[in-house]
Amino acid sequence: MRNRFAYLAALVAALVIAAGCGRGKSAIGTPGNPIRMAVVPSVEQQKLAVSGEQLGKMLEKQTGYSIRVSVPTSYAAVVEAMGANQVDVGWLPPFAYVLANQKSGVDVILKSIRGGSASYNGLIITRADSGIKSLDDLKGKRFAYVDALSTSGCIYPKILLVKKGYDPDKFFGQTVFAGSHDAVIAAVYNKQVDAGAIYGGPISDARERMLRTLPDLMSKTRVIARTDPIPNDTVSVRKGLPPDVTLKIKEGLLAVARSEEGRKTVLSLYGIDDLTPAKDSDYDSVRHAVRALKLDISEAVKKG
Repeated sequence: MRNRFAYLAALVAALVIAAGCGRGKSAIGTPGNPIRMAVVPSVEQQKLAVSGEQLGKMLEKQTGYSIRVSVPTSYAAVVEAMGANQVDVGWLPPFAYVLANQKSGVDVILKSIRGGSASYNGLIITRADSGIKSLDDLKGKRFAYVDALSTSGCIYPKILLVKKGYDPDKFFGQTVFAGSHDAVIAAVYNKQVDAGAIYGGPISDARERMLRTLPDLMSKTRVIARTDPIPNDTVSVRKGLPPDVTLKIKEGLLAVARSEEGRKTVLSLYGIDDLTPAKDSDYDSVRHAVRALKLDISEAVKKG
């Protein structure tokens, strides 16, 4: 009898402890454990923070989840945070997605649409009065990339050089990582560098975001080279995010992007017109680019 009472007491104690542990860990999507969504700092961070906050509130209404949006300091910071389960949903450009997928099992759920297209290009821009007319003219010049993990702002422009027979690491006299497309444009405009890499779509490019502050930007700068097509940037989720949560986030973002108010928000976020379902194989062309440049995944993340 004593043994039976001891067993029952131990069982009750275990159940109490388990119940306590359950209360200590809130269900995902609740105020105590919100969905953590991060956007990469590819354009001016303050603008992203405002648009991201608006998007988070709209997604909360669609899903019923609590959403916390952040703008980390670099592309690599988002990749690492998703691998460490500190970010649940990441708005990753193609190369950063490929790295995160290979390194941590991050999975794409949506891709962006701009100007009716699911792909875009990297552009090389320079001052219109620079005298620079082609890639060959950039040898020994000062050049600005966006980020080591930026597909259009670094990886594909380097492939352009490789195809021309140049070594990207030795071709320029000086290279800098400006941190965003906006910063690259400003550096070219202000003659801090001779040229730089930015993104461009079938209709517009990154310069159009800055016309309010630099109204003569389009006439003062010009495009001298364009990369091969790049699959558009992603919305991706970390490995282990519950399937039902993933589906709700996916459907919620699609609904937001196709609402009148939401369309304006995603447009202000990254110049996105719409979102559409995506699969991992959509980014195989980026993997081919990674192999062409013989990039080391772990080293690429460190540099980012």
